[in-house]
Amino acid sequence: MSPPSRVVLDTNVLRAALWSSSGASFRLLRALPHPGVVPLLSLPLYLEYQSVLTRAEQLPPGVDAARMTGFVRHFASLAECLDIYFLWRPFLPDPDDDMILELAVTGRATHIVTFNLGHFASVERAFAIQVVTPARFLACLKQSS
Repeated sequence: MSPPSRVVLDTNVLRAALWSSSGASFRLLRALPHPGVVPLLSLPLYLEYQSVLTRAEQLPPGVDAARMTGFVRHFASLAECLDIYFLWRPFLPDPDDDMILELAVTGRATHIVTFNLGHFASVERAFAIQVVTPARFLACLKQSS
């Protein structure tokens, strides 16, 4: 059996999972906790999740900010929370993505799961971290089990 995949989930993956129960993002979150997956989280990424996902325009129908905050807290309870002591900024074209890279490097991530593959184009070569969509990550997970 392979060691668990250590993954950083971009905010857009959580948002997609909350808005559609038919996609790979939802299936990925629904599978947690999973023995083959260790989600990684840092305080800056937690705060981004909370800030973005509780905005009125980001809330799915029928969900208020308090309930969304509960979801973010629940996700945090499933993750390995890490402190970041070394910054790689600026490394990526979008400065908001640097905190994801920093967490991935600190946490020895095997994967960054995102819909913005182009934002992380140089990561795989420089850090040997696979950058994949949720659907691709689920396929990798299935292959390793």
